[in-house]
This record gives sequence, C-alpha cells and structure tokens, in this order.
Amino acid sequence: MKRYCQTLTLVDNPELIKQYLEAHAHVWPEIIEGQHEVGIRSMQIYALGNVLFMIVDTVDEFNWERDMARLATLPRQAEWEAYVSQFQGCSANATSAEKWQMMTKIFDSEN
Repeated sequence: MKRYCQTLTLVDNPELIKQYLEAHAHVWPEIIEGQHEVGIRSMQIYALGNVLFMIVDTVDEFNWERDMARLATLPRQAEWEAYVSQFQGCSANATSAEKWQMMTKIFDSEN
C-alpha cells in the first residue's frame, strides 16, 4: 500500500465551508467508484477551519500522476471537480495537483 498526504486551503467563508463539508457528507457514488477503479483504496479528508488535510491510501502499483489523470476522465469526475472548485477558490478546470499540495512525511513512530 502507498499513502499520500495533501493539504488544501478553502475559501475563508463560513457558509462556503459549511457547504463543502455538506457536499462531502454526500459524495456522489460515481466519484467513489472511480477512485476504486484507479487503485485508491481509501481517501479521508480532515478539516480545521478552512484548512484541509487529505490521506489517500492506494494499491502498490499506483502512480499518482498517471492514475489521477485517468481518474479525471471517469464519469462525473469533471463535474464533481467543477462543483467543489467554488469552495476551493480555484478554476473549475484546475487539476488535483493544482489544488492540493503534496506533503512530505517528516516523522514516523514505526520507523
């Protein structure tokens, strides 16, 4: 299993943040199905105010650039990305890499 961690800052507007959280309480089934299709085993997003932290666990053969590009072509994915972009303060056409910033692991108690 591979793990990726990313961060994103939402538009600092309490009503938009509330709507973003609500959208993620009801993610469209096609979005979850697409994630599984490209090798994402699980995705979790945590929020603190307008700062988000995402953990993505994938299959071993997952390649971030290749498989995220493939995910972007799957049913309803572009529609979902355009919808959530209003909360993320970016273009509706922005890629995942343009929105979410990859984080570097600096500590692991198991190593």
